[in-house]
Amino acid sequence: MPLVEVTYAPHVPEQTLHRLGDVLPQLVSEAVECPEEPWDGDLRPGDVEIRFRPLGPFDRSGLDFVIEVRSKWFPSRDANRTQRADLLHESVASATGLSDFGVYLTFPTASWSQGD
Repeated sequence: MPLVEVTYAPHVPEQTLHRLGDVLPQLVSEAVECPEEPWDGDLRPGDVEIRFRPLGPFDRSGLDFVIEVRSKWFPSRDANRTQRADLLHESVASATGLSDFGVYLTFPTASWSQGD
């Protein structure tokens, strides 16, 4: 279950943020898919959690937005994480037409529990 945080500059239009919220669950799922957590194409509640946060008055960034993805570590994910980050960047750019953003992908050792 990936956790995604999108930090965005004040000039990013609300429409762009809505579009990101629409496309990110599927694109992130495809980018982190692995044999240990296969992507079946059917998103369910809790599969991808996305949080949007505007840059604060003391934050510094030269990009319109940064997408930070954290998903549980597995050897198969770790083996090609740079390609996965590049794939996600390319997929987001293709789906939104945006270019001035970054993708940060991490695979920490973690556990997730969710009720029914």
